[in-house]
Amino acid sequence: MSRLEVKHSNPEGLFDSKFYSQVVTVSGCAKTIYIGGQNAINSEGELIGRDNFELQTKQALQNIKIALASENATFDDVIKLNIYMVDGCDPAIGLKVFQETVGYMEKPPLITVPKVAGFANPTCMIEIDAIAVVEDKGE
Repeated sequence: MSRLEVKHSNPEGLFDSKFYSQVVTVSGCAKTIYIGGQNAINSEGELIGRDNFELQTKQALQNIKIALASENATFDDVIKLNIYMVDGCDPAIGLKVFQETVGYMEKPPLITVPKVAGFANPTCMIEIDAIAVVEDKGE
């Protein structure tokens, strides 16, 4: 099978954003990593940032980083993010935290940001799931 190729694009006729891609195509020998919804619960089971959207977002992103690292991946390997936030939370704060925590991404992932009424854990204000791809080295 051929080497992994991940192509990010913003086709003509669609908005060209520096924060997200419109289309990502994956071909070749790839391992797909699916990361379930991560919220602001740390490894000790404690909520970080009660009633603080900024701190909760930072913790959720740290949890995604930990999950990615467990599969020898980084945010540069992420092709899709779903960022669910409780209605009333400011997406601009989330973007600020993302830029501080993850940094500028030359090839940003596909991103969907729906607002929701709430989560199963009512103290959580954000939940993020991710899909990443890395080259499958047959390990």
